[in-house]
Amino acid sequence: MSRRLAEPRLVVATHNQGKLRELRSLLGDHPVELVSAGELGLPEPAETETSFAGNARIKAHAAARASGLPALADDSGIACRGLDGAPGVWSADWAGPGKDFAVAMARVVRELEARFGGWDAADRQAAFVSCLCLAWPDGHDELVQAKVTGALVASPRGANGFGYDPIFVPDGESRTFGEMAPAEKNALSHRTRAFRLLKERCF
Repeated sequence: MSRRLAEPRLVVATHNQGKLRELRSLLGDHPVELVSAGELGLPEPAETETSFAGNARIKAHAAARASGLPALADDSGIACRGLDGAPGVWSADWAGPGKDFAVAMARVVRELEARFGGWDAADRQAAFVSCLCLAWPDGHDELVQAKVTGALVASPRGANGFGYDPIFVPDGESRTFGEMAPAEKNALSHRTRAFRLLKERCF
């Protein structure tokens, strides 16, 4: 049986400010005080799993144990069909130690061009995946996962969003996530879809 969140305070297990803003926006209608792992000075645990679910669990349980509060973690990334699902769980790693996603986006384009002999011939299909884990200090957790599919563009477009948003065009749209206002992106995103599942179960 799923556990409902009854506590008045929730740790968001992230040090990523863009992700924190999205999570706060998505949880804005729920009467719970949100505090980030960064604000609490919690260390970032090593993400040693090879799945979104595994890494989301690592982050959520680490924050719950360290804070004594329920903790919500998101592990997400972009999976490119033409790269056999890469970068996937290593999406942040492709940005390097400086978290420069211009470098990461350029690598995606470069590797697709190399594999297919040019951008025009490349398989540009991709999916953003979000896995959410809500964990309690006693070790219990609830896990959900969702995705949004779309296609990649060769040159980043738009200054909104974060991560790989400027090269991803969701199905049914002509603009990248980076060209959309935050509310427009949130209406379509993988994280929003995962949140709907989590809210049904736990909020």
